Amino acid sequence: MSAYEPGGDQPAILLEERGQLVIIRFNRPATRNSLSREILSELDHIVSTLTKRNDLTVIIFTGTDDVFASGANIRELLTLTPETAKEFARFGQSLMQKIDDAPQLTIAAVNGYCMGGGLDLALACDVRVASPNAVFAHPGASLGIITGWGGTQRLPRLIGTARALEMFTLARRLNAQEAHAIGLVNRVAESVVEAACEIIDALPRSSSRAS
Repeated sequence: MSAYEPGGDQPAILLEERGQLVIIRFNRPATRNSLSREILSELDHIVSTLTKRNDLTVIIFTGTDDVFASGANIRELLTLTPETAKEFARFGQSLMQKIDDAPQLTIAAVNGYCMGGGLDLALACDVRVASPNAVFAHPGASLGIITGWGGTQRLPRLIGTARALEMFTLARRLNAQEAHAIGLVNRVAESVVEAACEIIDALPRSSSRAS
């Protein structure tokens, strides 16, 4: 296992390679795996590096403890000006688009809370697997903001405009079973990473985007 550490005494992002797949694990449970500028920058570097590798066919994103990712750091958002807010949104959009465009199959193994920008990241993946205790939400309306990383486009395409508007405007939370029922996630399983691997094993070789 290798680690990227953009700050602090614990690795913020862990990488684990298993043959032709790599697992990217967010590892800041103390801050609810928030996607701060520093984490986003390091993640952008990791994704840019991995997507260029011809030996990898699958990239799995997951989190630690009971959190997948909780989105942007609220304290950082409070410091944004109108101009820096645009730059921050564009950077997040660019990163999510890199994940969306990855030649590898991308899977979000959602192990717990998946909120705001974390949900945007999951939406940018090809497949989403959720643990039974996973929770999905775009809570921006309760904070007077709205996601700026592509979720307003990807969520309606996946679950329909009416359901997406309900999540955006009411900041409504969905549990794993509800998310599965409306097509937000493909599968619910206790061990999300292993379930993701089972999905990979079940796919024909030609199904990999990198093949």
